[in-house]
Amino acid sequence: MRPAQSNTPQWIALASICFAVMIAGMASAEPGPANSRESAKRSGDQSQLASVSESMSVRFSDAETKEVPDFQKHVMPLLGRLGCNGRSCHGSFQGRGGFQLSLFGYDFKADHAALLDENSGRVDVDDITESLILAKPIDADMHEGGKRLDEGSWQFNTLYRWIESGAVANASIQTLDRLEIQPAEIQFDTDEEELQLTAIAHWADGTVEDVTELCRFSSNDDAVAAINENGLVHSGLSGDTHVVVSYDRAVVPIAVTRRVQVESSIDVPPRSEHPVDQLIAIKHAKLGIIPSPLCNDSEFIRRASLDITGTLPAAEEVRRFLVSDDPNKRNQLIEDLLDAPGYAAWWATRISDWTGNSDAQLNNVYPMRGAASRLWYEWLRVRLDDNVPYDEIVEGIVNAQSRQEGEDYREYCKEMTQACMPGNEEIFAARDGMPLFWARRNFQKPEERAIGFAYAFLGIRIECAQCHKHPFDQWSKDDFDQFAKIFQNINARANAVSKDSNQIRKELLESITDGKKLNNGELRKLVYRAAQNGQVVPFPELTYVDQTASARQRLAKQKKSKKGMTATIKVPEGFVLGQAEPVKLDKDPRSELMRWMRDADNPYFAPAIVNRVWSNYFGVGIINPTDDMNLANPASNQPLLEYLSTGFRDSGFDLRWLHREIVTSHAYQRSTLTNASNARDRLNFSRHVPRRLPAEVIHDAVLLATQSTVQSQKMRSTMSDMAIAADINQGRNQRNFALQVFGQSERESNCDCDRSDSPSLLQSIYLRNDIEMYQQLASKNGWVAQACASLGEAGPAAKDNPIKDQIARKADQARLQTIARVKRYLALNENRRESQRPSLEKNYVDLKKRLKQFGFETPSLRELLADPDSWQSVSRDEAATRRVSDSLESVIEDAYLRALSRTPDQEELAIAMQYINDSESVADGLSSVMWALVNTKEFIITH
Repeated sequence: MRPAQSNTPQWIALASICFAVMIAGMASAEPGPANSRESAKRSGDQSQLASVSESMSVRFSDAETKEVPDFQKHVMPLLGRLGCNGRSCHGSFQGRGGFQLSLFGYDFKADHAALLDENSGRVDVDDITESLILAKPIDADMHEGGKRLDEGSWQFNTLYRWIESGAVANASIQTLDRLEIQPAEIQFDTDEEELQLTAIAHWADGTVEDVTELCRFSSNDDAVAAINENGLVHSGLSGDTHVVVSYDRAVVPIAVTRRVQVESSIDVPPRSEHPVDQLIAIKHAKLGIIPSPLCNDSEFIRRASLDITGTLPAAEEVRRFLVSDDPNKRNQLIEDLLDAPGYAAWWATRISDWTGNSDAQLNNVYPMRGAASRLWYEWLRVRLDDNVPYDEIVEGIVNAQSRQEGEDYREYCKEMTQACMPGNEEIFAARDGMPLFWARRNFQKPEERAIGFAYAFLGIRIECAQCHKHPFDQWSKDDFDQFAKIFQNINARANAVSKDSNQIRKELLESITDGKKLNNGELRKLVYRAAQNGQVVPFPELTYVDQTASARQRLAKQKKSKKGMTATIKVPEGFVLGQAEPVKLDKDPRSELMRWMRDADNPYFAPAIVNRVWSNYFGVGIINPTDDMNLANPASNQPLLEYLSTGFRDSGFDLRWLHREIVTSHAYQRSTLTNASNARDRLNFSRHVPRRLPAEVIHDAVLLATQSTVQSQKMRSTMSDMAIAADINQGRNQRNFALQVFGQSERESNCDCDRSDSPSLLQSIYLRNDIEMYQQLASKNGWVAQACASLGEAGPAAKDNPIKDQIARKADQARLQTIARVKRYLALNENRRESQRPSLEKNYVDLKKRLKQFGFETPSLRELLADPDSWQSVSRDEAATRRVSDSLESVIEDAYLRALSRTPDQEELAIAMQYINDSESVADGLSSVMWALVNTKEFIITH
């Protein structure tokens, strides 16, 4: 069901978000009322302070205390603070010193059993002082990990008192409602300030206590705010970050801000009323940042074209845009780009990255090499071109069925055989579902699917919880296991078919093998050959194995043989992340997954795609990395992420709404110019931060800049030979060298880190010296050849012809030949002259026309007959010289517009003109100019 459209005005919704965030802050792991000691003191309300237990160092300073520490609340967090269950100590997978604890100490049952194991000697309730948990940490010589505490300290007393009381643990895990941190936000003004955090635990049983001394503290940026093991925060450089407090299953980030101190005055750009800009401006005001002015039109058309469509704008498009005085031309350009073929092509490639469309992992899934990845891409591209809502695209992947409704297995195989033939991808794109997501070779185990699904659609890295409690989030190993169960009965292996398809599959194979029994390798070759010849071959299909139904059948058989049997079947269950209600696994649970993701309260689905799209335009996400949305990695601007996520849902998951809302903002359109307040800002969107273009975009940009106008227009309209359109051969052992060099996503997993944007020496070598570059510049269908033709010069394919003087030399040869002919004519007698005169005049008229075409002066025939030697040389007339010069300027301008989407300044133009004039040929000069432009930073980065 499509989410209801919101009738709430944008600004009311925006104000509500800002107000809610200002009130709630980020002070608790889960929503709840603020409970600040400082606010209580200011208000004079002491009642809420009275219920908070004092710190552990106070309560257990006396060894004679009667209080008994709680194993979950006190003992295990204390061992964590002491480092006992860390990776380098007993929390490692191998343990340490013959003793092992769960990493970070969240498997309370296993840890309690390990501590009380008689063979470990860690806890001895009969002889407390002999307990190694006490004896080792106070003796540096005895303890490999060094001295960790002093005898008689509150830490020692806590452990001693727990053992003394019987070293018991609660039978069930206690629930921490929330962890409150005071203060909820930190604002520093200088680089020498300190502030102590206080952590208050609110338990479900009503207990409220100060657990500061049991928490673990970290900082996301020590340069801005460092924090020690006791929770003391030290100010650093100007900027903003978060310090993170962890206790039990709570992970709480606290925003830390230090304003930029600027002495000089800075021009403030005009205020923007765009909701995105308003939310960013609130953060800028807090930081003291003044944003950069807007970029110019040349920068905007290049930036928007590359970011929205992954394509360089054509030179003529840039010319028209630059001369237009329409005040709405930027918004109109955005609309045109969203309708361009490149939009659907580029974003199909991006979503292919995030969903794991890997030819290597789809090998052998369909009986034609490379077909599966092509079909996957085309299925996405068609839907993006039609602006199908994002949730419906995802539903087509998540809930995919191999067969259309009413389609039998034979019909399915026939259509799939046709679809896999190169050029027939639209047949597959017309089908409702895209089951290939589930069919990858590295996606067959439930655990692999849980990890990949979380990456692709939720933007979270849950794999850490596969072995232990997630160090930066609330997920436990049990959460991971319960989530993975949801995917355990999906079967999409290369030979999977439903029961009703087995006979037809057998018949299709027999028609291919003529009934012969072959081994798997031989059979695969025959099937591949048959498919390539258009013969219908069997295809795998996605099935759901209902183990509950199988169990019922087994039970029915047992009941027949054993009368009176009353055994029941327990329906297996799984859990979606963060939900208390289980998902019954007596049917395909994928529709339940989609319902959960579409829910307005889902904190991952909409923010995940919003964050990724934002990152495409800014080079950094609102949450960064974009696929690591965890409690310890909060958004740099939470109100902004909430606004866009809410608006995206209210729009009906309209991707074009999301693109439009981002790129129409001033934040996106700011220039690269910096000022004293934002020169170091990379996370708060106060300026455009240049970034290297993605691999596919660079590959295509080189082609579009160096190909002829006809060829580049064909590429843009048909997407042929375009890497952004997956039209480059990317076979398992045939990866395009340029794409590989520039870090194209390998799609080995769903991790965004599979794509690299790091610069390397090899990238520079490719652009400067690779044979592909020189072939492009020297191509007879290239821009250099086209430019030379427009100047009347020979192209780069001509050999041993100094093109600059070629026409002048030919003209001079014609001059000498004409003079010789005139002299022979004059040597004739009068009668012979009379007969030859018409031919001489005709030939000389033709010569004058040819020479005049190229701007050369010629004397009249009368002058030539009077004195043949007076015609000493040929030279272009002044107007012709000016026309050639103007044409060359136009060609150089075209080169700049093609490569950099701007015209050259006077100095650049003069340098290029001089270089071409000094070159051995015009073709050489133009080739070098284009080569130089493609090798500039301006070409390879956004600006």
